[in-house]
Amino acid sequence: MSGFKGFLKSGHAPTLFAAFFYFTYSFFIWVLNGAMAPFISEEFHLTPQQKGLMLSIPIFAGALMRFPLGLMSQYVGRKNATLIEMALIAAAMSFGYFFVKSFNDLLAMGVLLGVAGASFGVAMSLGSGSFPPKHKGLAMGIVGAGNVGTAICVLVAPPLAQAYGWTTVYGFAAISVIVPFLVVSLMAKEPDDLDKHATFRQHIACLFEKDGWAFSLIYVVTFGGFIGLASFLPTYYYDQFGVSKVQAGQLTMLAAFMGAALRVFGGWISDRFGGINTLTAVLVIVAITLVMCSFATGSLPATTLLVMLCFAALGAGNGALFQLVPLRWSTTTAVAGSMIGEIGALGGSLVPTSMGFSKQHFGTYAGGFMLFAVLAVVMLFMLRVMQLRWTRTWAEKGGRARG
Repeated sequence: MSGFKGFLKSGHAPTLFAAFFYFTYSFFIWVLNGAMAPFISEEFHLTPQQKGLMLSIPIFAGALMRFPLGLMSQYVGRKNATLIEMALIAAAMSFGYFFVKSFNDLLAMGVLLGVAGASFGVAMSLGSGSFPPKHKGLAMGIVGAGNVGTAICVLVAPPLAQAYGWTTVYGFAAISVIVPFLVVSLMAKEPDDLDKHATFRQHIACLFEKDGWAFSLIYVVTFGGFIGLASFLPTYYYDQFGVSKVQAGQLTMLAAFMGAALRVFGGWISDRFGGINTLTAVLVIVAITLVMCSFATGSLPATTLLVMLCFAALGAGNGALFQLVPLRWSTTTAVAGSMIGEIGALGGSLVPTSMGFSKQHFGTYAGGFMLFAVLAVVMLFMLRVMQLRWTRTWAEKGGRARG
C-alpha cells in the first residue's frame, strides 16, 4: 500500500482519475451498437455479413479519428481536447436518439460512435503525463483500465434496450455525458511533459519509423482483438448458443471485465519485468486460446472460460505495450499513442468482418478465431526480432525503463 501511495504522490492523482473516468465513458459509448446488436439485428433482419459491417464501422471510424485528436491535443492541450470530444459525443448520441430509423442511418451512427473511440492516445497521455518514466507503465495501465467501459456497456445497455427500446439508450447516453465532462473540467490538470516547441515533423516522427509500425501491428492483436471481440461477442453468444439478449451481454461482460482489469496488471508487471517479456507471454496465450475457441463452438462453458483467458491476456498485453510507448517517444506520447492506437483499432474492425464472413460463407465462426490466432503468431515472431535492437538502444533487457 505504501508503494502505491508513493506512486500516486509521484504524479497528479486527480488527473489520473479524471483520465480513467473519461476513458471509461468513451469505451462505453464506443461499443454501444455491439452491446445492442441482438436487438438491432432482430429489428432490421440483418444477415451475418451485415452484422459484421455494422459492428466494424464504429471501430474503423474510431481508429481513423484517433490520430487527428492526438495531434490536436498537442496544440490545444489534452484536457481541452477531451472536453471538445465529449461535446461531439453528446451531439452524436442526440443524432442516434432522434434520427436512426433505418439500416443506412445505423451505419451513419456507427461513424459517429467512432468519435468516442478517438479518445485513446489523449486519455493515456493526459493521465500519465505527470508521472516519472519508471511509473508510466502503471499510470497508463490504470487509465487503460477504462476498457472496463465495454464491460459496463454490455451489462447495462441490453436491459435498458429491452425496457425502453434500443434507440432510447442513445438518449440516456447523451444526457450522461455531463458527468465525465464535469469530472475532467474540475479535476484534470494539463501535464507539462510535452515539448511545446517541437515541430509538426517531430510530432509525427513515429509515422516514419519501423518501431512505430511494429508497435502498431502488435496492437492490432492486443487492442484490436479486445475491441473487436468485445463488440462481436454479444452477437456470437446470441447466435451460436441461443442465449437471451441480456444473457449474451452478461457473458460478454465477464470477458471484457477481465481484459480491463488485467490491463493494470500488464502495466505494473511490465514496469518490473519488462514490456517485451510480458508481450511475449501474452501473444502465446492469445494464439492458443483463439485456436481452442475455434474448436469449442459447441460448448458454452468452454467458450466462456477460453474467451475470459484470452481477454485477460489481451488486457495485459495492452498495458505492456503502453509501458513501452513513453520510453520510446517520451515527448510526443499522445501523438505516438494515437497513431499506434489508430492502427490497432483498424485491426479490430477485422474481427466482426471476418467473423460475419466466415459464418455467412462457411456456416461457422471458427475461421474468424483462426485468422486472429495466426496473426498473433506472426506478431510474436516480429517482436522477438525487433527486441534485439530495442534493448540495445532505448530499453533495458526485457523492456524495462532505463535508469
